[in-house]
Amino acid sequence: MLKIYSKNANIVIYFCYNENMKRETQERNIKIANDIMYYIYTHIDLNIDIEELSSMVHVSRFHMQRIFKEVFGRNIYETIKFIRLEKAANLLLVNRLSTISYIANQCGYTSQTSFIKAFKQRFLMTPTQWRLGGYKRYSHNILMQSVEAVHSDADFSTIEPKIVKQPEIRSYYIRHNGYNRSIKQSWQKLQAFVLSNGIENYQQIGLYHDNPTIKPLDHCQYVACIATNRVIENTQLPQFKIADGVYAKFDIEGCYGDDLKFIHWVYNEWFPKNGYETTPKPSYAIYQRNGFLEDDGRFKMSYYVSIKI
Repeated sequence: MLKIYSKNANIVIYFCYNENMKRETQERNIKIANDIMYYIYTHIDLNIDIEELSSMVHVSRFHMQRIFKEVFGRNIYETIKFIRLEKAANLLLVNRLSTISYIANQCGYTSQTSFIKAFKQRFLMTPTQWRLGGYKRYSHNILMQSVEAVHSDADFSTIEPKIVKQPEIRSYYIRHNGYNRSIKQSWQKLQAFVLSNGIENYQQIGLYHDNPTIKPLDHCQYVACIATNRVIENTQLPQFKIADGVYAKFDIEGCYGDDLKFIHWVYNEWFPKNGYETTPKPSYAIYQRNGFLEDDGRFKMSYYVSIKI
């Protein structure tokens, strides 16, 4: 009897050990992929070297590529290309006084010819056609992907932002693929993180790594963040910094769908009328009331978009 019990116990221990190892490996791979994605977004104007990336995350180039594709479903080279083109499309839309070659250079392209070719493949029009109104049709088609945004009757025409200097914000985060109601799942996990660690002073921040006016909603990278000055030990949640700088701050409230319509208004109407330009820094929202966690879905937030003159 003792031998049988001991043997069975070993099997249970071995099984638990394998499950723990599997979970730890998965968490480690997600962290590696997130670190790579964060680096790409924050260094998109540079020549991103794959060998340097692999050294940064302390894995081989082959292993790094495999991990990244498993987590995000696309290889690193494709991801860099798509993010560069989307950042360029955003700058072309807003920064009317910047030349096409200058914007191409800002987004990591050394050749204007190769940039125009890649842009046309991605958006089915040239950068010039995009600037002359093509972006409106493209943006409208994306807005139509959200039933709630299409039926929103929110009016933002009277909103006036404050121009503010924002500090760098350190946060714990969960990256969510897609801008839709399933974001609630990521916020629920962060709520469990807050409660489990007894965090009392914090901010809930939604960061838009992608502009949902020019990227299909199912492919947008939304980042749910908890900003706190506390250092949390023994957590698997990764950390990053939200960039400091000068921002236009819009205070708005509404329900799900109004937020997406609002972002479209900022880029398609507010920027062209007010003479500001934007930068590659992502916009973000600090929630006073997080609609993704509220039963009625209503939100109250301050939306920050990076600006320059």
